[in-house]
Amino acid sequence: MTDGPISRFLDHHFRHFNAAALVAAARAYRELLERGGKMFLAMAGAMSTGEIGLSLAEMIRCGKVHAISCTGANLEEDIFNLVAHAHYERLPHYRELTAADELRLFERGLNRVTDTAIPEQEAMRRVERLLLEEWKAAEERGERLFPHEFVYRLLRSGKLEPFYQIDPRDSWVVAACEADLPLFVPGWEDSTLGNVFAARLIDGTLRNPHTVRSGIEAMICLADWYTRTSAQAPIGFFQIGGGIAGDFPICVVPMLRQDLWREDTPVWAYFCQISDSTTSYGSYSGAAPTEKITWGKLGVDTPRFVVESDASIVAPLIFAYVLGW
Repeated sequence: MTDGPISRFLDHHFRHFNAAALVAAARAYRELLERGGKMFLAMAGAMSTGEIGLSLAEMIRCGKVHAISCTGANLEEDIFNLVAHAHYERLPHYRELTAADELRLFERGLNRVTDTAIPEQEAMRRVERLLLEEWKAAEERGERLFPHEFVYRLLRSGKLEPFYQIDPRDSWVVAACEADLPLFVPGWEDSTLGNVFAARLIDGTLRNPHTVRSGIEAMICLADWYTRTSAQAPIGFFQIGGGIAGDFPICVVPMLRQDLWREDTPVWAYFCQISDSTTSYGSYSGAAPTEKITWGKLGVDTPRFVVESDASIVAPLIFAYVLGW
């Protein structure tokens, strides 16, 4: 791979502290892939509203990411941005907003995520209406799908295409759909569309809460994926943020080894987390990587890295390095 200007800049300038950790993690990521390994991405936070798709979509297309666990918010907000980008509002001075200012945003149907306001009607309700059709059709046929499978089905139907407001190549969910990438969306219930699904069950529009498959079923599918994939290649774990998006998938290894007594299951072959957690606060997802050794998730020799910084800065730089940009 011939390195581009971003990679050369990182190699030359990022020599110490979190900058050095960033480059070391990116190099080890590359090395894992070069020896035939696979990478599992766990993504929390508001990365989709932060337009991580600008780099992540290319990572998926180039075969640098092989499965993803993400929050329901990240799954849906990439699609919201795809169909309503022109209606988003930037709020660069969000720290100066008063409670009254925030109320006015709410009254205008704008839901704020730090410096960005998502338009409810153009984004959430537009996607909701079309997704409801998919839920109802599946219910009538007795089908049961995971949250991401409904989104994939909607994308493949072409019903969203008239509403696209960005280049679909900048949507990581579109890239994942095109690659039929395995996705795992634990805790989908707390997302906007998860709330809508519950609401439609409460008001009787939908009748079967099992039309959307559960988190336990997702864990079973993840166990199957990890077992099959790790038999062919080492699998790394790249974690953006903390919470359920990371905690859910990383524990598949100790589950297989300790609860199913499959002691020959390999541990994760690489670990990197972009974190802002204070390790003394008792966090599981923000603990030092060595703590994960005691839980059977990592080994003593597992390459492991923590970059304590802003994921909206660090993740695109690591992706750029892995891509050779």
